[in-house]
Amino acid sequence: MLLKHISLSGLACLLLLAAGVIQAADQAQDRTRLQEQEQKQEQMQEQAQERTRLREPIYGSQLMSEQEREQHRAQIRNLKTEQEREAYRLEHHKRMQARAKERGITLPDEPPAKPGRMGAGSGMGAGGKR
Repeated sequence: MLLKHISLSGLACLLLLAAGVIQAADQAQDRTRLQEQEQKQEQMQEQAQERTRLREPIYGSQLMSEQEREQHRAQIRNLKTEQEREAYRLEHHKRMQARAKERGITLPDEPPAKPGRMGAGSGMGAGGKR
């Protein structure tokens, strides 16, 4: 009787141990899936940002050749931080202002608004009605 009781206890312990191992494996799989989902979301977000940058209007584009516009987009794409991109845009703005002046053309003083940002205009504004 004691042997049967010990055997059943041992079997119960083995079952509990196996259940713990299975649960740990499931948790590891869940973590892996979560990490993969997060990576996919980050990739999708980066791709969306890249598409936005490619559609972003180029200040002075009418004064640039197609090759210059492609080089400009490539340069923006290769910069790592938003601060670097903003500094590059400001430098580009100065170059286009000088080019326009050389050609006797007037460009707006301000670069075009970035996509997704509200600029001055006839929007609804605070408490506005249409």
